[in-house]
Amino acid sequence: MRNYKIPTLTIAGSDSSGGAGVQADLKTFSAIGTYGMSVITAITAQNTEGVFDVEELSGKIIKGQIKAVCEDIPPKAIKVGMVSSPEIILDIVESLNKYPCECLVIDPVMISKSGYSLLRPEAKENLIKYLIPMAYIVTPNIPEAEEITGIKIETAEDMKKVGEKILELGPKFVLMKGGHLDGDCVDVLIGKDVFEVYQCERVHRKNTHGTGCTISSAITSHLALGYDIKESVKLSKEYITEAIRHSFDIGHGVGPVHHFYKFNKN
Repeated sequence: MRNYKIPTLTIAGSDSSGGAGVQADLKTFSAIGTYGMSVITAITAQNTEGVFDVEELSGKIIKGQIKAVCEDIPPKAIKVGMVSSPEIILDIVESLNKYPCECLVIDPVMISKSGYSLLRPEAKENLIKYLIPMAYIVTPNIPEAEEITGIKIETAEDMKKVGEKILELGPKFVLMKGGHLDGDCVDVLIGKDVFEVYQCERVHRKNTHGTGCTISSAITSHLALGYDIKESVKLSKEYITEAIRHSFDIGHGVGPVHHFYKFNKN
């Protein structure tokens, strides 16, 4: 079910290599079938081998981008990704209070696959105190969930307990992504009256650059298209699994997933 008249918005950092961040979000929005828009919070110098530098944009231009987009093309769903400083988080929170969106997806981006810190330590408090409580759904991976709660995760049962702790911060739903555990890929969706386990066989591919950005923006698109939370996560899980399965080698490091695998005629 595609509808390119339905607008979706990503608020995130730019990935110069195109595999993650705003670029991955826009590709995902297009692949699933919504009209993608973007607010850039930071510019990164990165490629498949790592992140080498980050330059944050000013609060003025970040708020200006949000105002310009939301006053002209109000998004049906919004995804927030890389927000590296406490000031940027407060600027985004202020703007989202002016332009509220029921379907707000928070992907708490903290560390790149290469180990580069994308969230300043002093920004974590504002993320937890102000941004996460606004979310319809938060989508942490295991290291991010451990950083948010201070609790070690080693099993699927740990994922459930930690997800419930994050739920106490205020979001309506938490999707605990279990890709960092061994064995099959298990994700857990937790809400007040919701507990769903999504399990699939692990796809053994090295090219997984941008997976977190991609699944969160896929959920954003499916919510915008009118799917409920369970179906949105299910469809997004299927999408990212196949995008990884069809990933390809570009560059010398961890390559991107294939956002447009459905359209590949080769």
